[in-house]
Amino acid sequence: MATHTPRRHGGVFDVLQEWITTVDHKKIGLMYIGYALIFLVVAGAEALLMRVQLAVPNNHFVSPQTFNRLFTMHGTTMVFFVGMPILFGFGNYLIPLMIGARDMAFPRLNAFSFWISAFGGFLLYFSYLAGSGLYGAGTAPDVGWFAYAPLTSRVFSPGHSTDYWTLSVLLSGVGSIGTALNIVATALTMRCRGMKLSRMPLLVWLYVVTSCIAFIAVSPLTAAQIMLVIDRYLGGHFFDTQAGGSAVLWMHFFWIFGHPEVYILVLPAFAFANEIIPVFSRKAIFGYPAMVAATVAIGFISMGVWAHHMFTVGLGPEANAFFTFSTMVIAVPTGIKIFNWLATMWGGSIRFATPMIFSIGFLFQFLIAGLTGVMLAASPFDWQLGNSYFVVAHFHYVLVGAILFMIFAAFYFWYPKITGRMMSETLGKWHFWLFVIGFHMTFDFMHVPGLLGMPRRIYTYEADRGWGGWNMIVSIGAIFQTAATLIFVYNLIRSYYKGEEAGPDPWDAWTLEWSTSSPPPSYNFAEIPTVHSRRPLWDLKHPDDPDTNYE
Repeated sequence: MATHTPRRHGGVFDVLQEWITTVDHKKIGLMYIGYALIFLVVAGAEALLMRVQLAVPNNHFVSPQTFNRLFTMHGTTMVFFVGMPILFGFGNYLIPLMIGARDMAFPRLNAFSFWISAFGGFLLYFSYLAGSGLYGAGTAPDVGWFAYAPLTSRVFSPGHSTDYWTLSVLLSGVGSIGTALNIVATALTMRCRGMKLSRMPLLVWLYVVTSCIAFIAVSPLTAAQIMLVIDRYLGGHFFDTQAGGSAVLWMHFFWIFGHPEVYILVLPAFAFANEIIPVFSRKAIFGYPAMVAATVAIGFISMGVWAHHMFTVGLGPEANAFFTFSTMVIAVPTGIKIFNWLATMWGGSIRFATPMIFSIGFLFQFLIAGLTGVMLAASPFDWQLGNSYFVVAHFHYVLVGAILFMIFAAFYFWYPKITGRMMSETLGKWHFWLFVIGFHMTFDFMHVPGLLGMPRRIYTYEADRGWGGWNMIVSIGAIFQTAATLIFVYNLIRSYYKGEEAGPDPWDAWTLEWSTSSPPPSYNFAEIPTVHSRRPLWDLKHPDDPDTNYE
């Protein structure tokens, strides 16, 4: 009888091969999150260098060209290689678990989407190393994350730095569309028995709407990237005004993606709030149907607000009036969500664990960001401040104060499920308070030099402008945020090795991911579950609760 020597497992190369070739949605989700965290540290370092440069007037810490590259790489990285990957990573990990499925609908497409997105990110930073032929050493892109024409023409960008930006963003868009397709197909076709659409977790609902927005919004950007390559190398003149093209056409293409992109990022943050706030309030989410309807409304309206980024171009009174109206209207479904979260907390038995305090910070800061957004929706106000640091403060209030805070909350909430270990509450609260202090020092006070006339995208400024003191406070706040982020990274690593064992359901939650082990097995569920309400795990644990089996 033939004998077989068992293959050894557990070596470095075996583990590496397992992760590289995996189609397991959980491992792909973790790879999305891991590479986004790497780029978060890189983009944070770029932001810190910019704040050092702007801390005092007439500073020469970095050169003007380096500063242009820093803000281009920072913006591109945060949007395309931090925000979208980390949110798609959580979606990849959680959605099959929450709907009682074993994997995503298209596992191989899922792996392809990750690797092509990751390749785009690494290609962007390869521009620092690559040679550029006749034009000397390789350089990072310096045209801004918006890459306005004619800055991207070969006259003003003669090397290959803009090509690296174009190709990396194009690849990221292909990966995003693939992931979005997978999420929609999974949510619509892979739900377990009994999980009607009216019982689907709100997190899954919001990811479906996010993915639908991505289908529509990423495609114009991908088309614009192809047109830009044709302009640069094949004699096209789409954006060349001297040959009959239009620089404003690029702005339309870019912002048709650029503003829905805000909702591609913020709706998953809303999704995290929809799961975390009810658990720590010990109450079911208030107004489930209204939350779904508001999400769908945001998805529709988000496609008609892009040109408020272009009020200073001179679109004309009719266009200005339409986009002012649509931008203000989108605040209505968003306001419904805020009121429903507050109503969920009202009368609840609130536990102020780290995920909850980050969620409360998100509510407060997103409200302020929404108020300044309504201010900028008025075209006369935007005409005065649209190219000032007031706008920089506003969109960072959304991207950092809302989205990043809820990403932190999601880490603290689902880390026990992913690793089987609890993160440190003490370190978590240090992280929260240092980040809150730094955030408000930076972005509250950044509004003031904007109101005083400080323009965006400047390298330095004169001492007599009155901006120096405000910029120093802003830069000190950035140091606080850096310290808080380092505590968070340390907490992640320390807790993996020394954290308290979590068990399957440390938060006494109610969605299906908490019914399996921590971390979940490769097949997710030994038996595909059957659900009878929106809170299936809660129903099993608390059959006498009056809210049990609510529809």
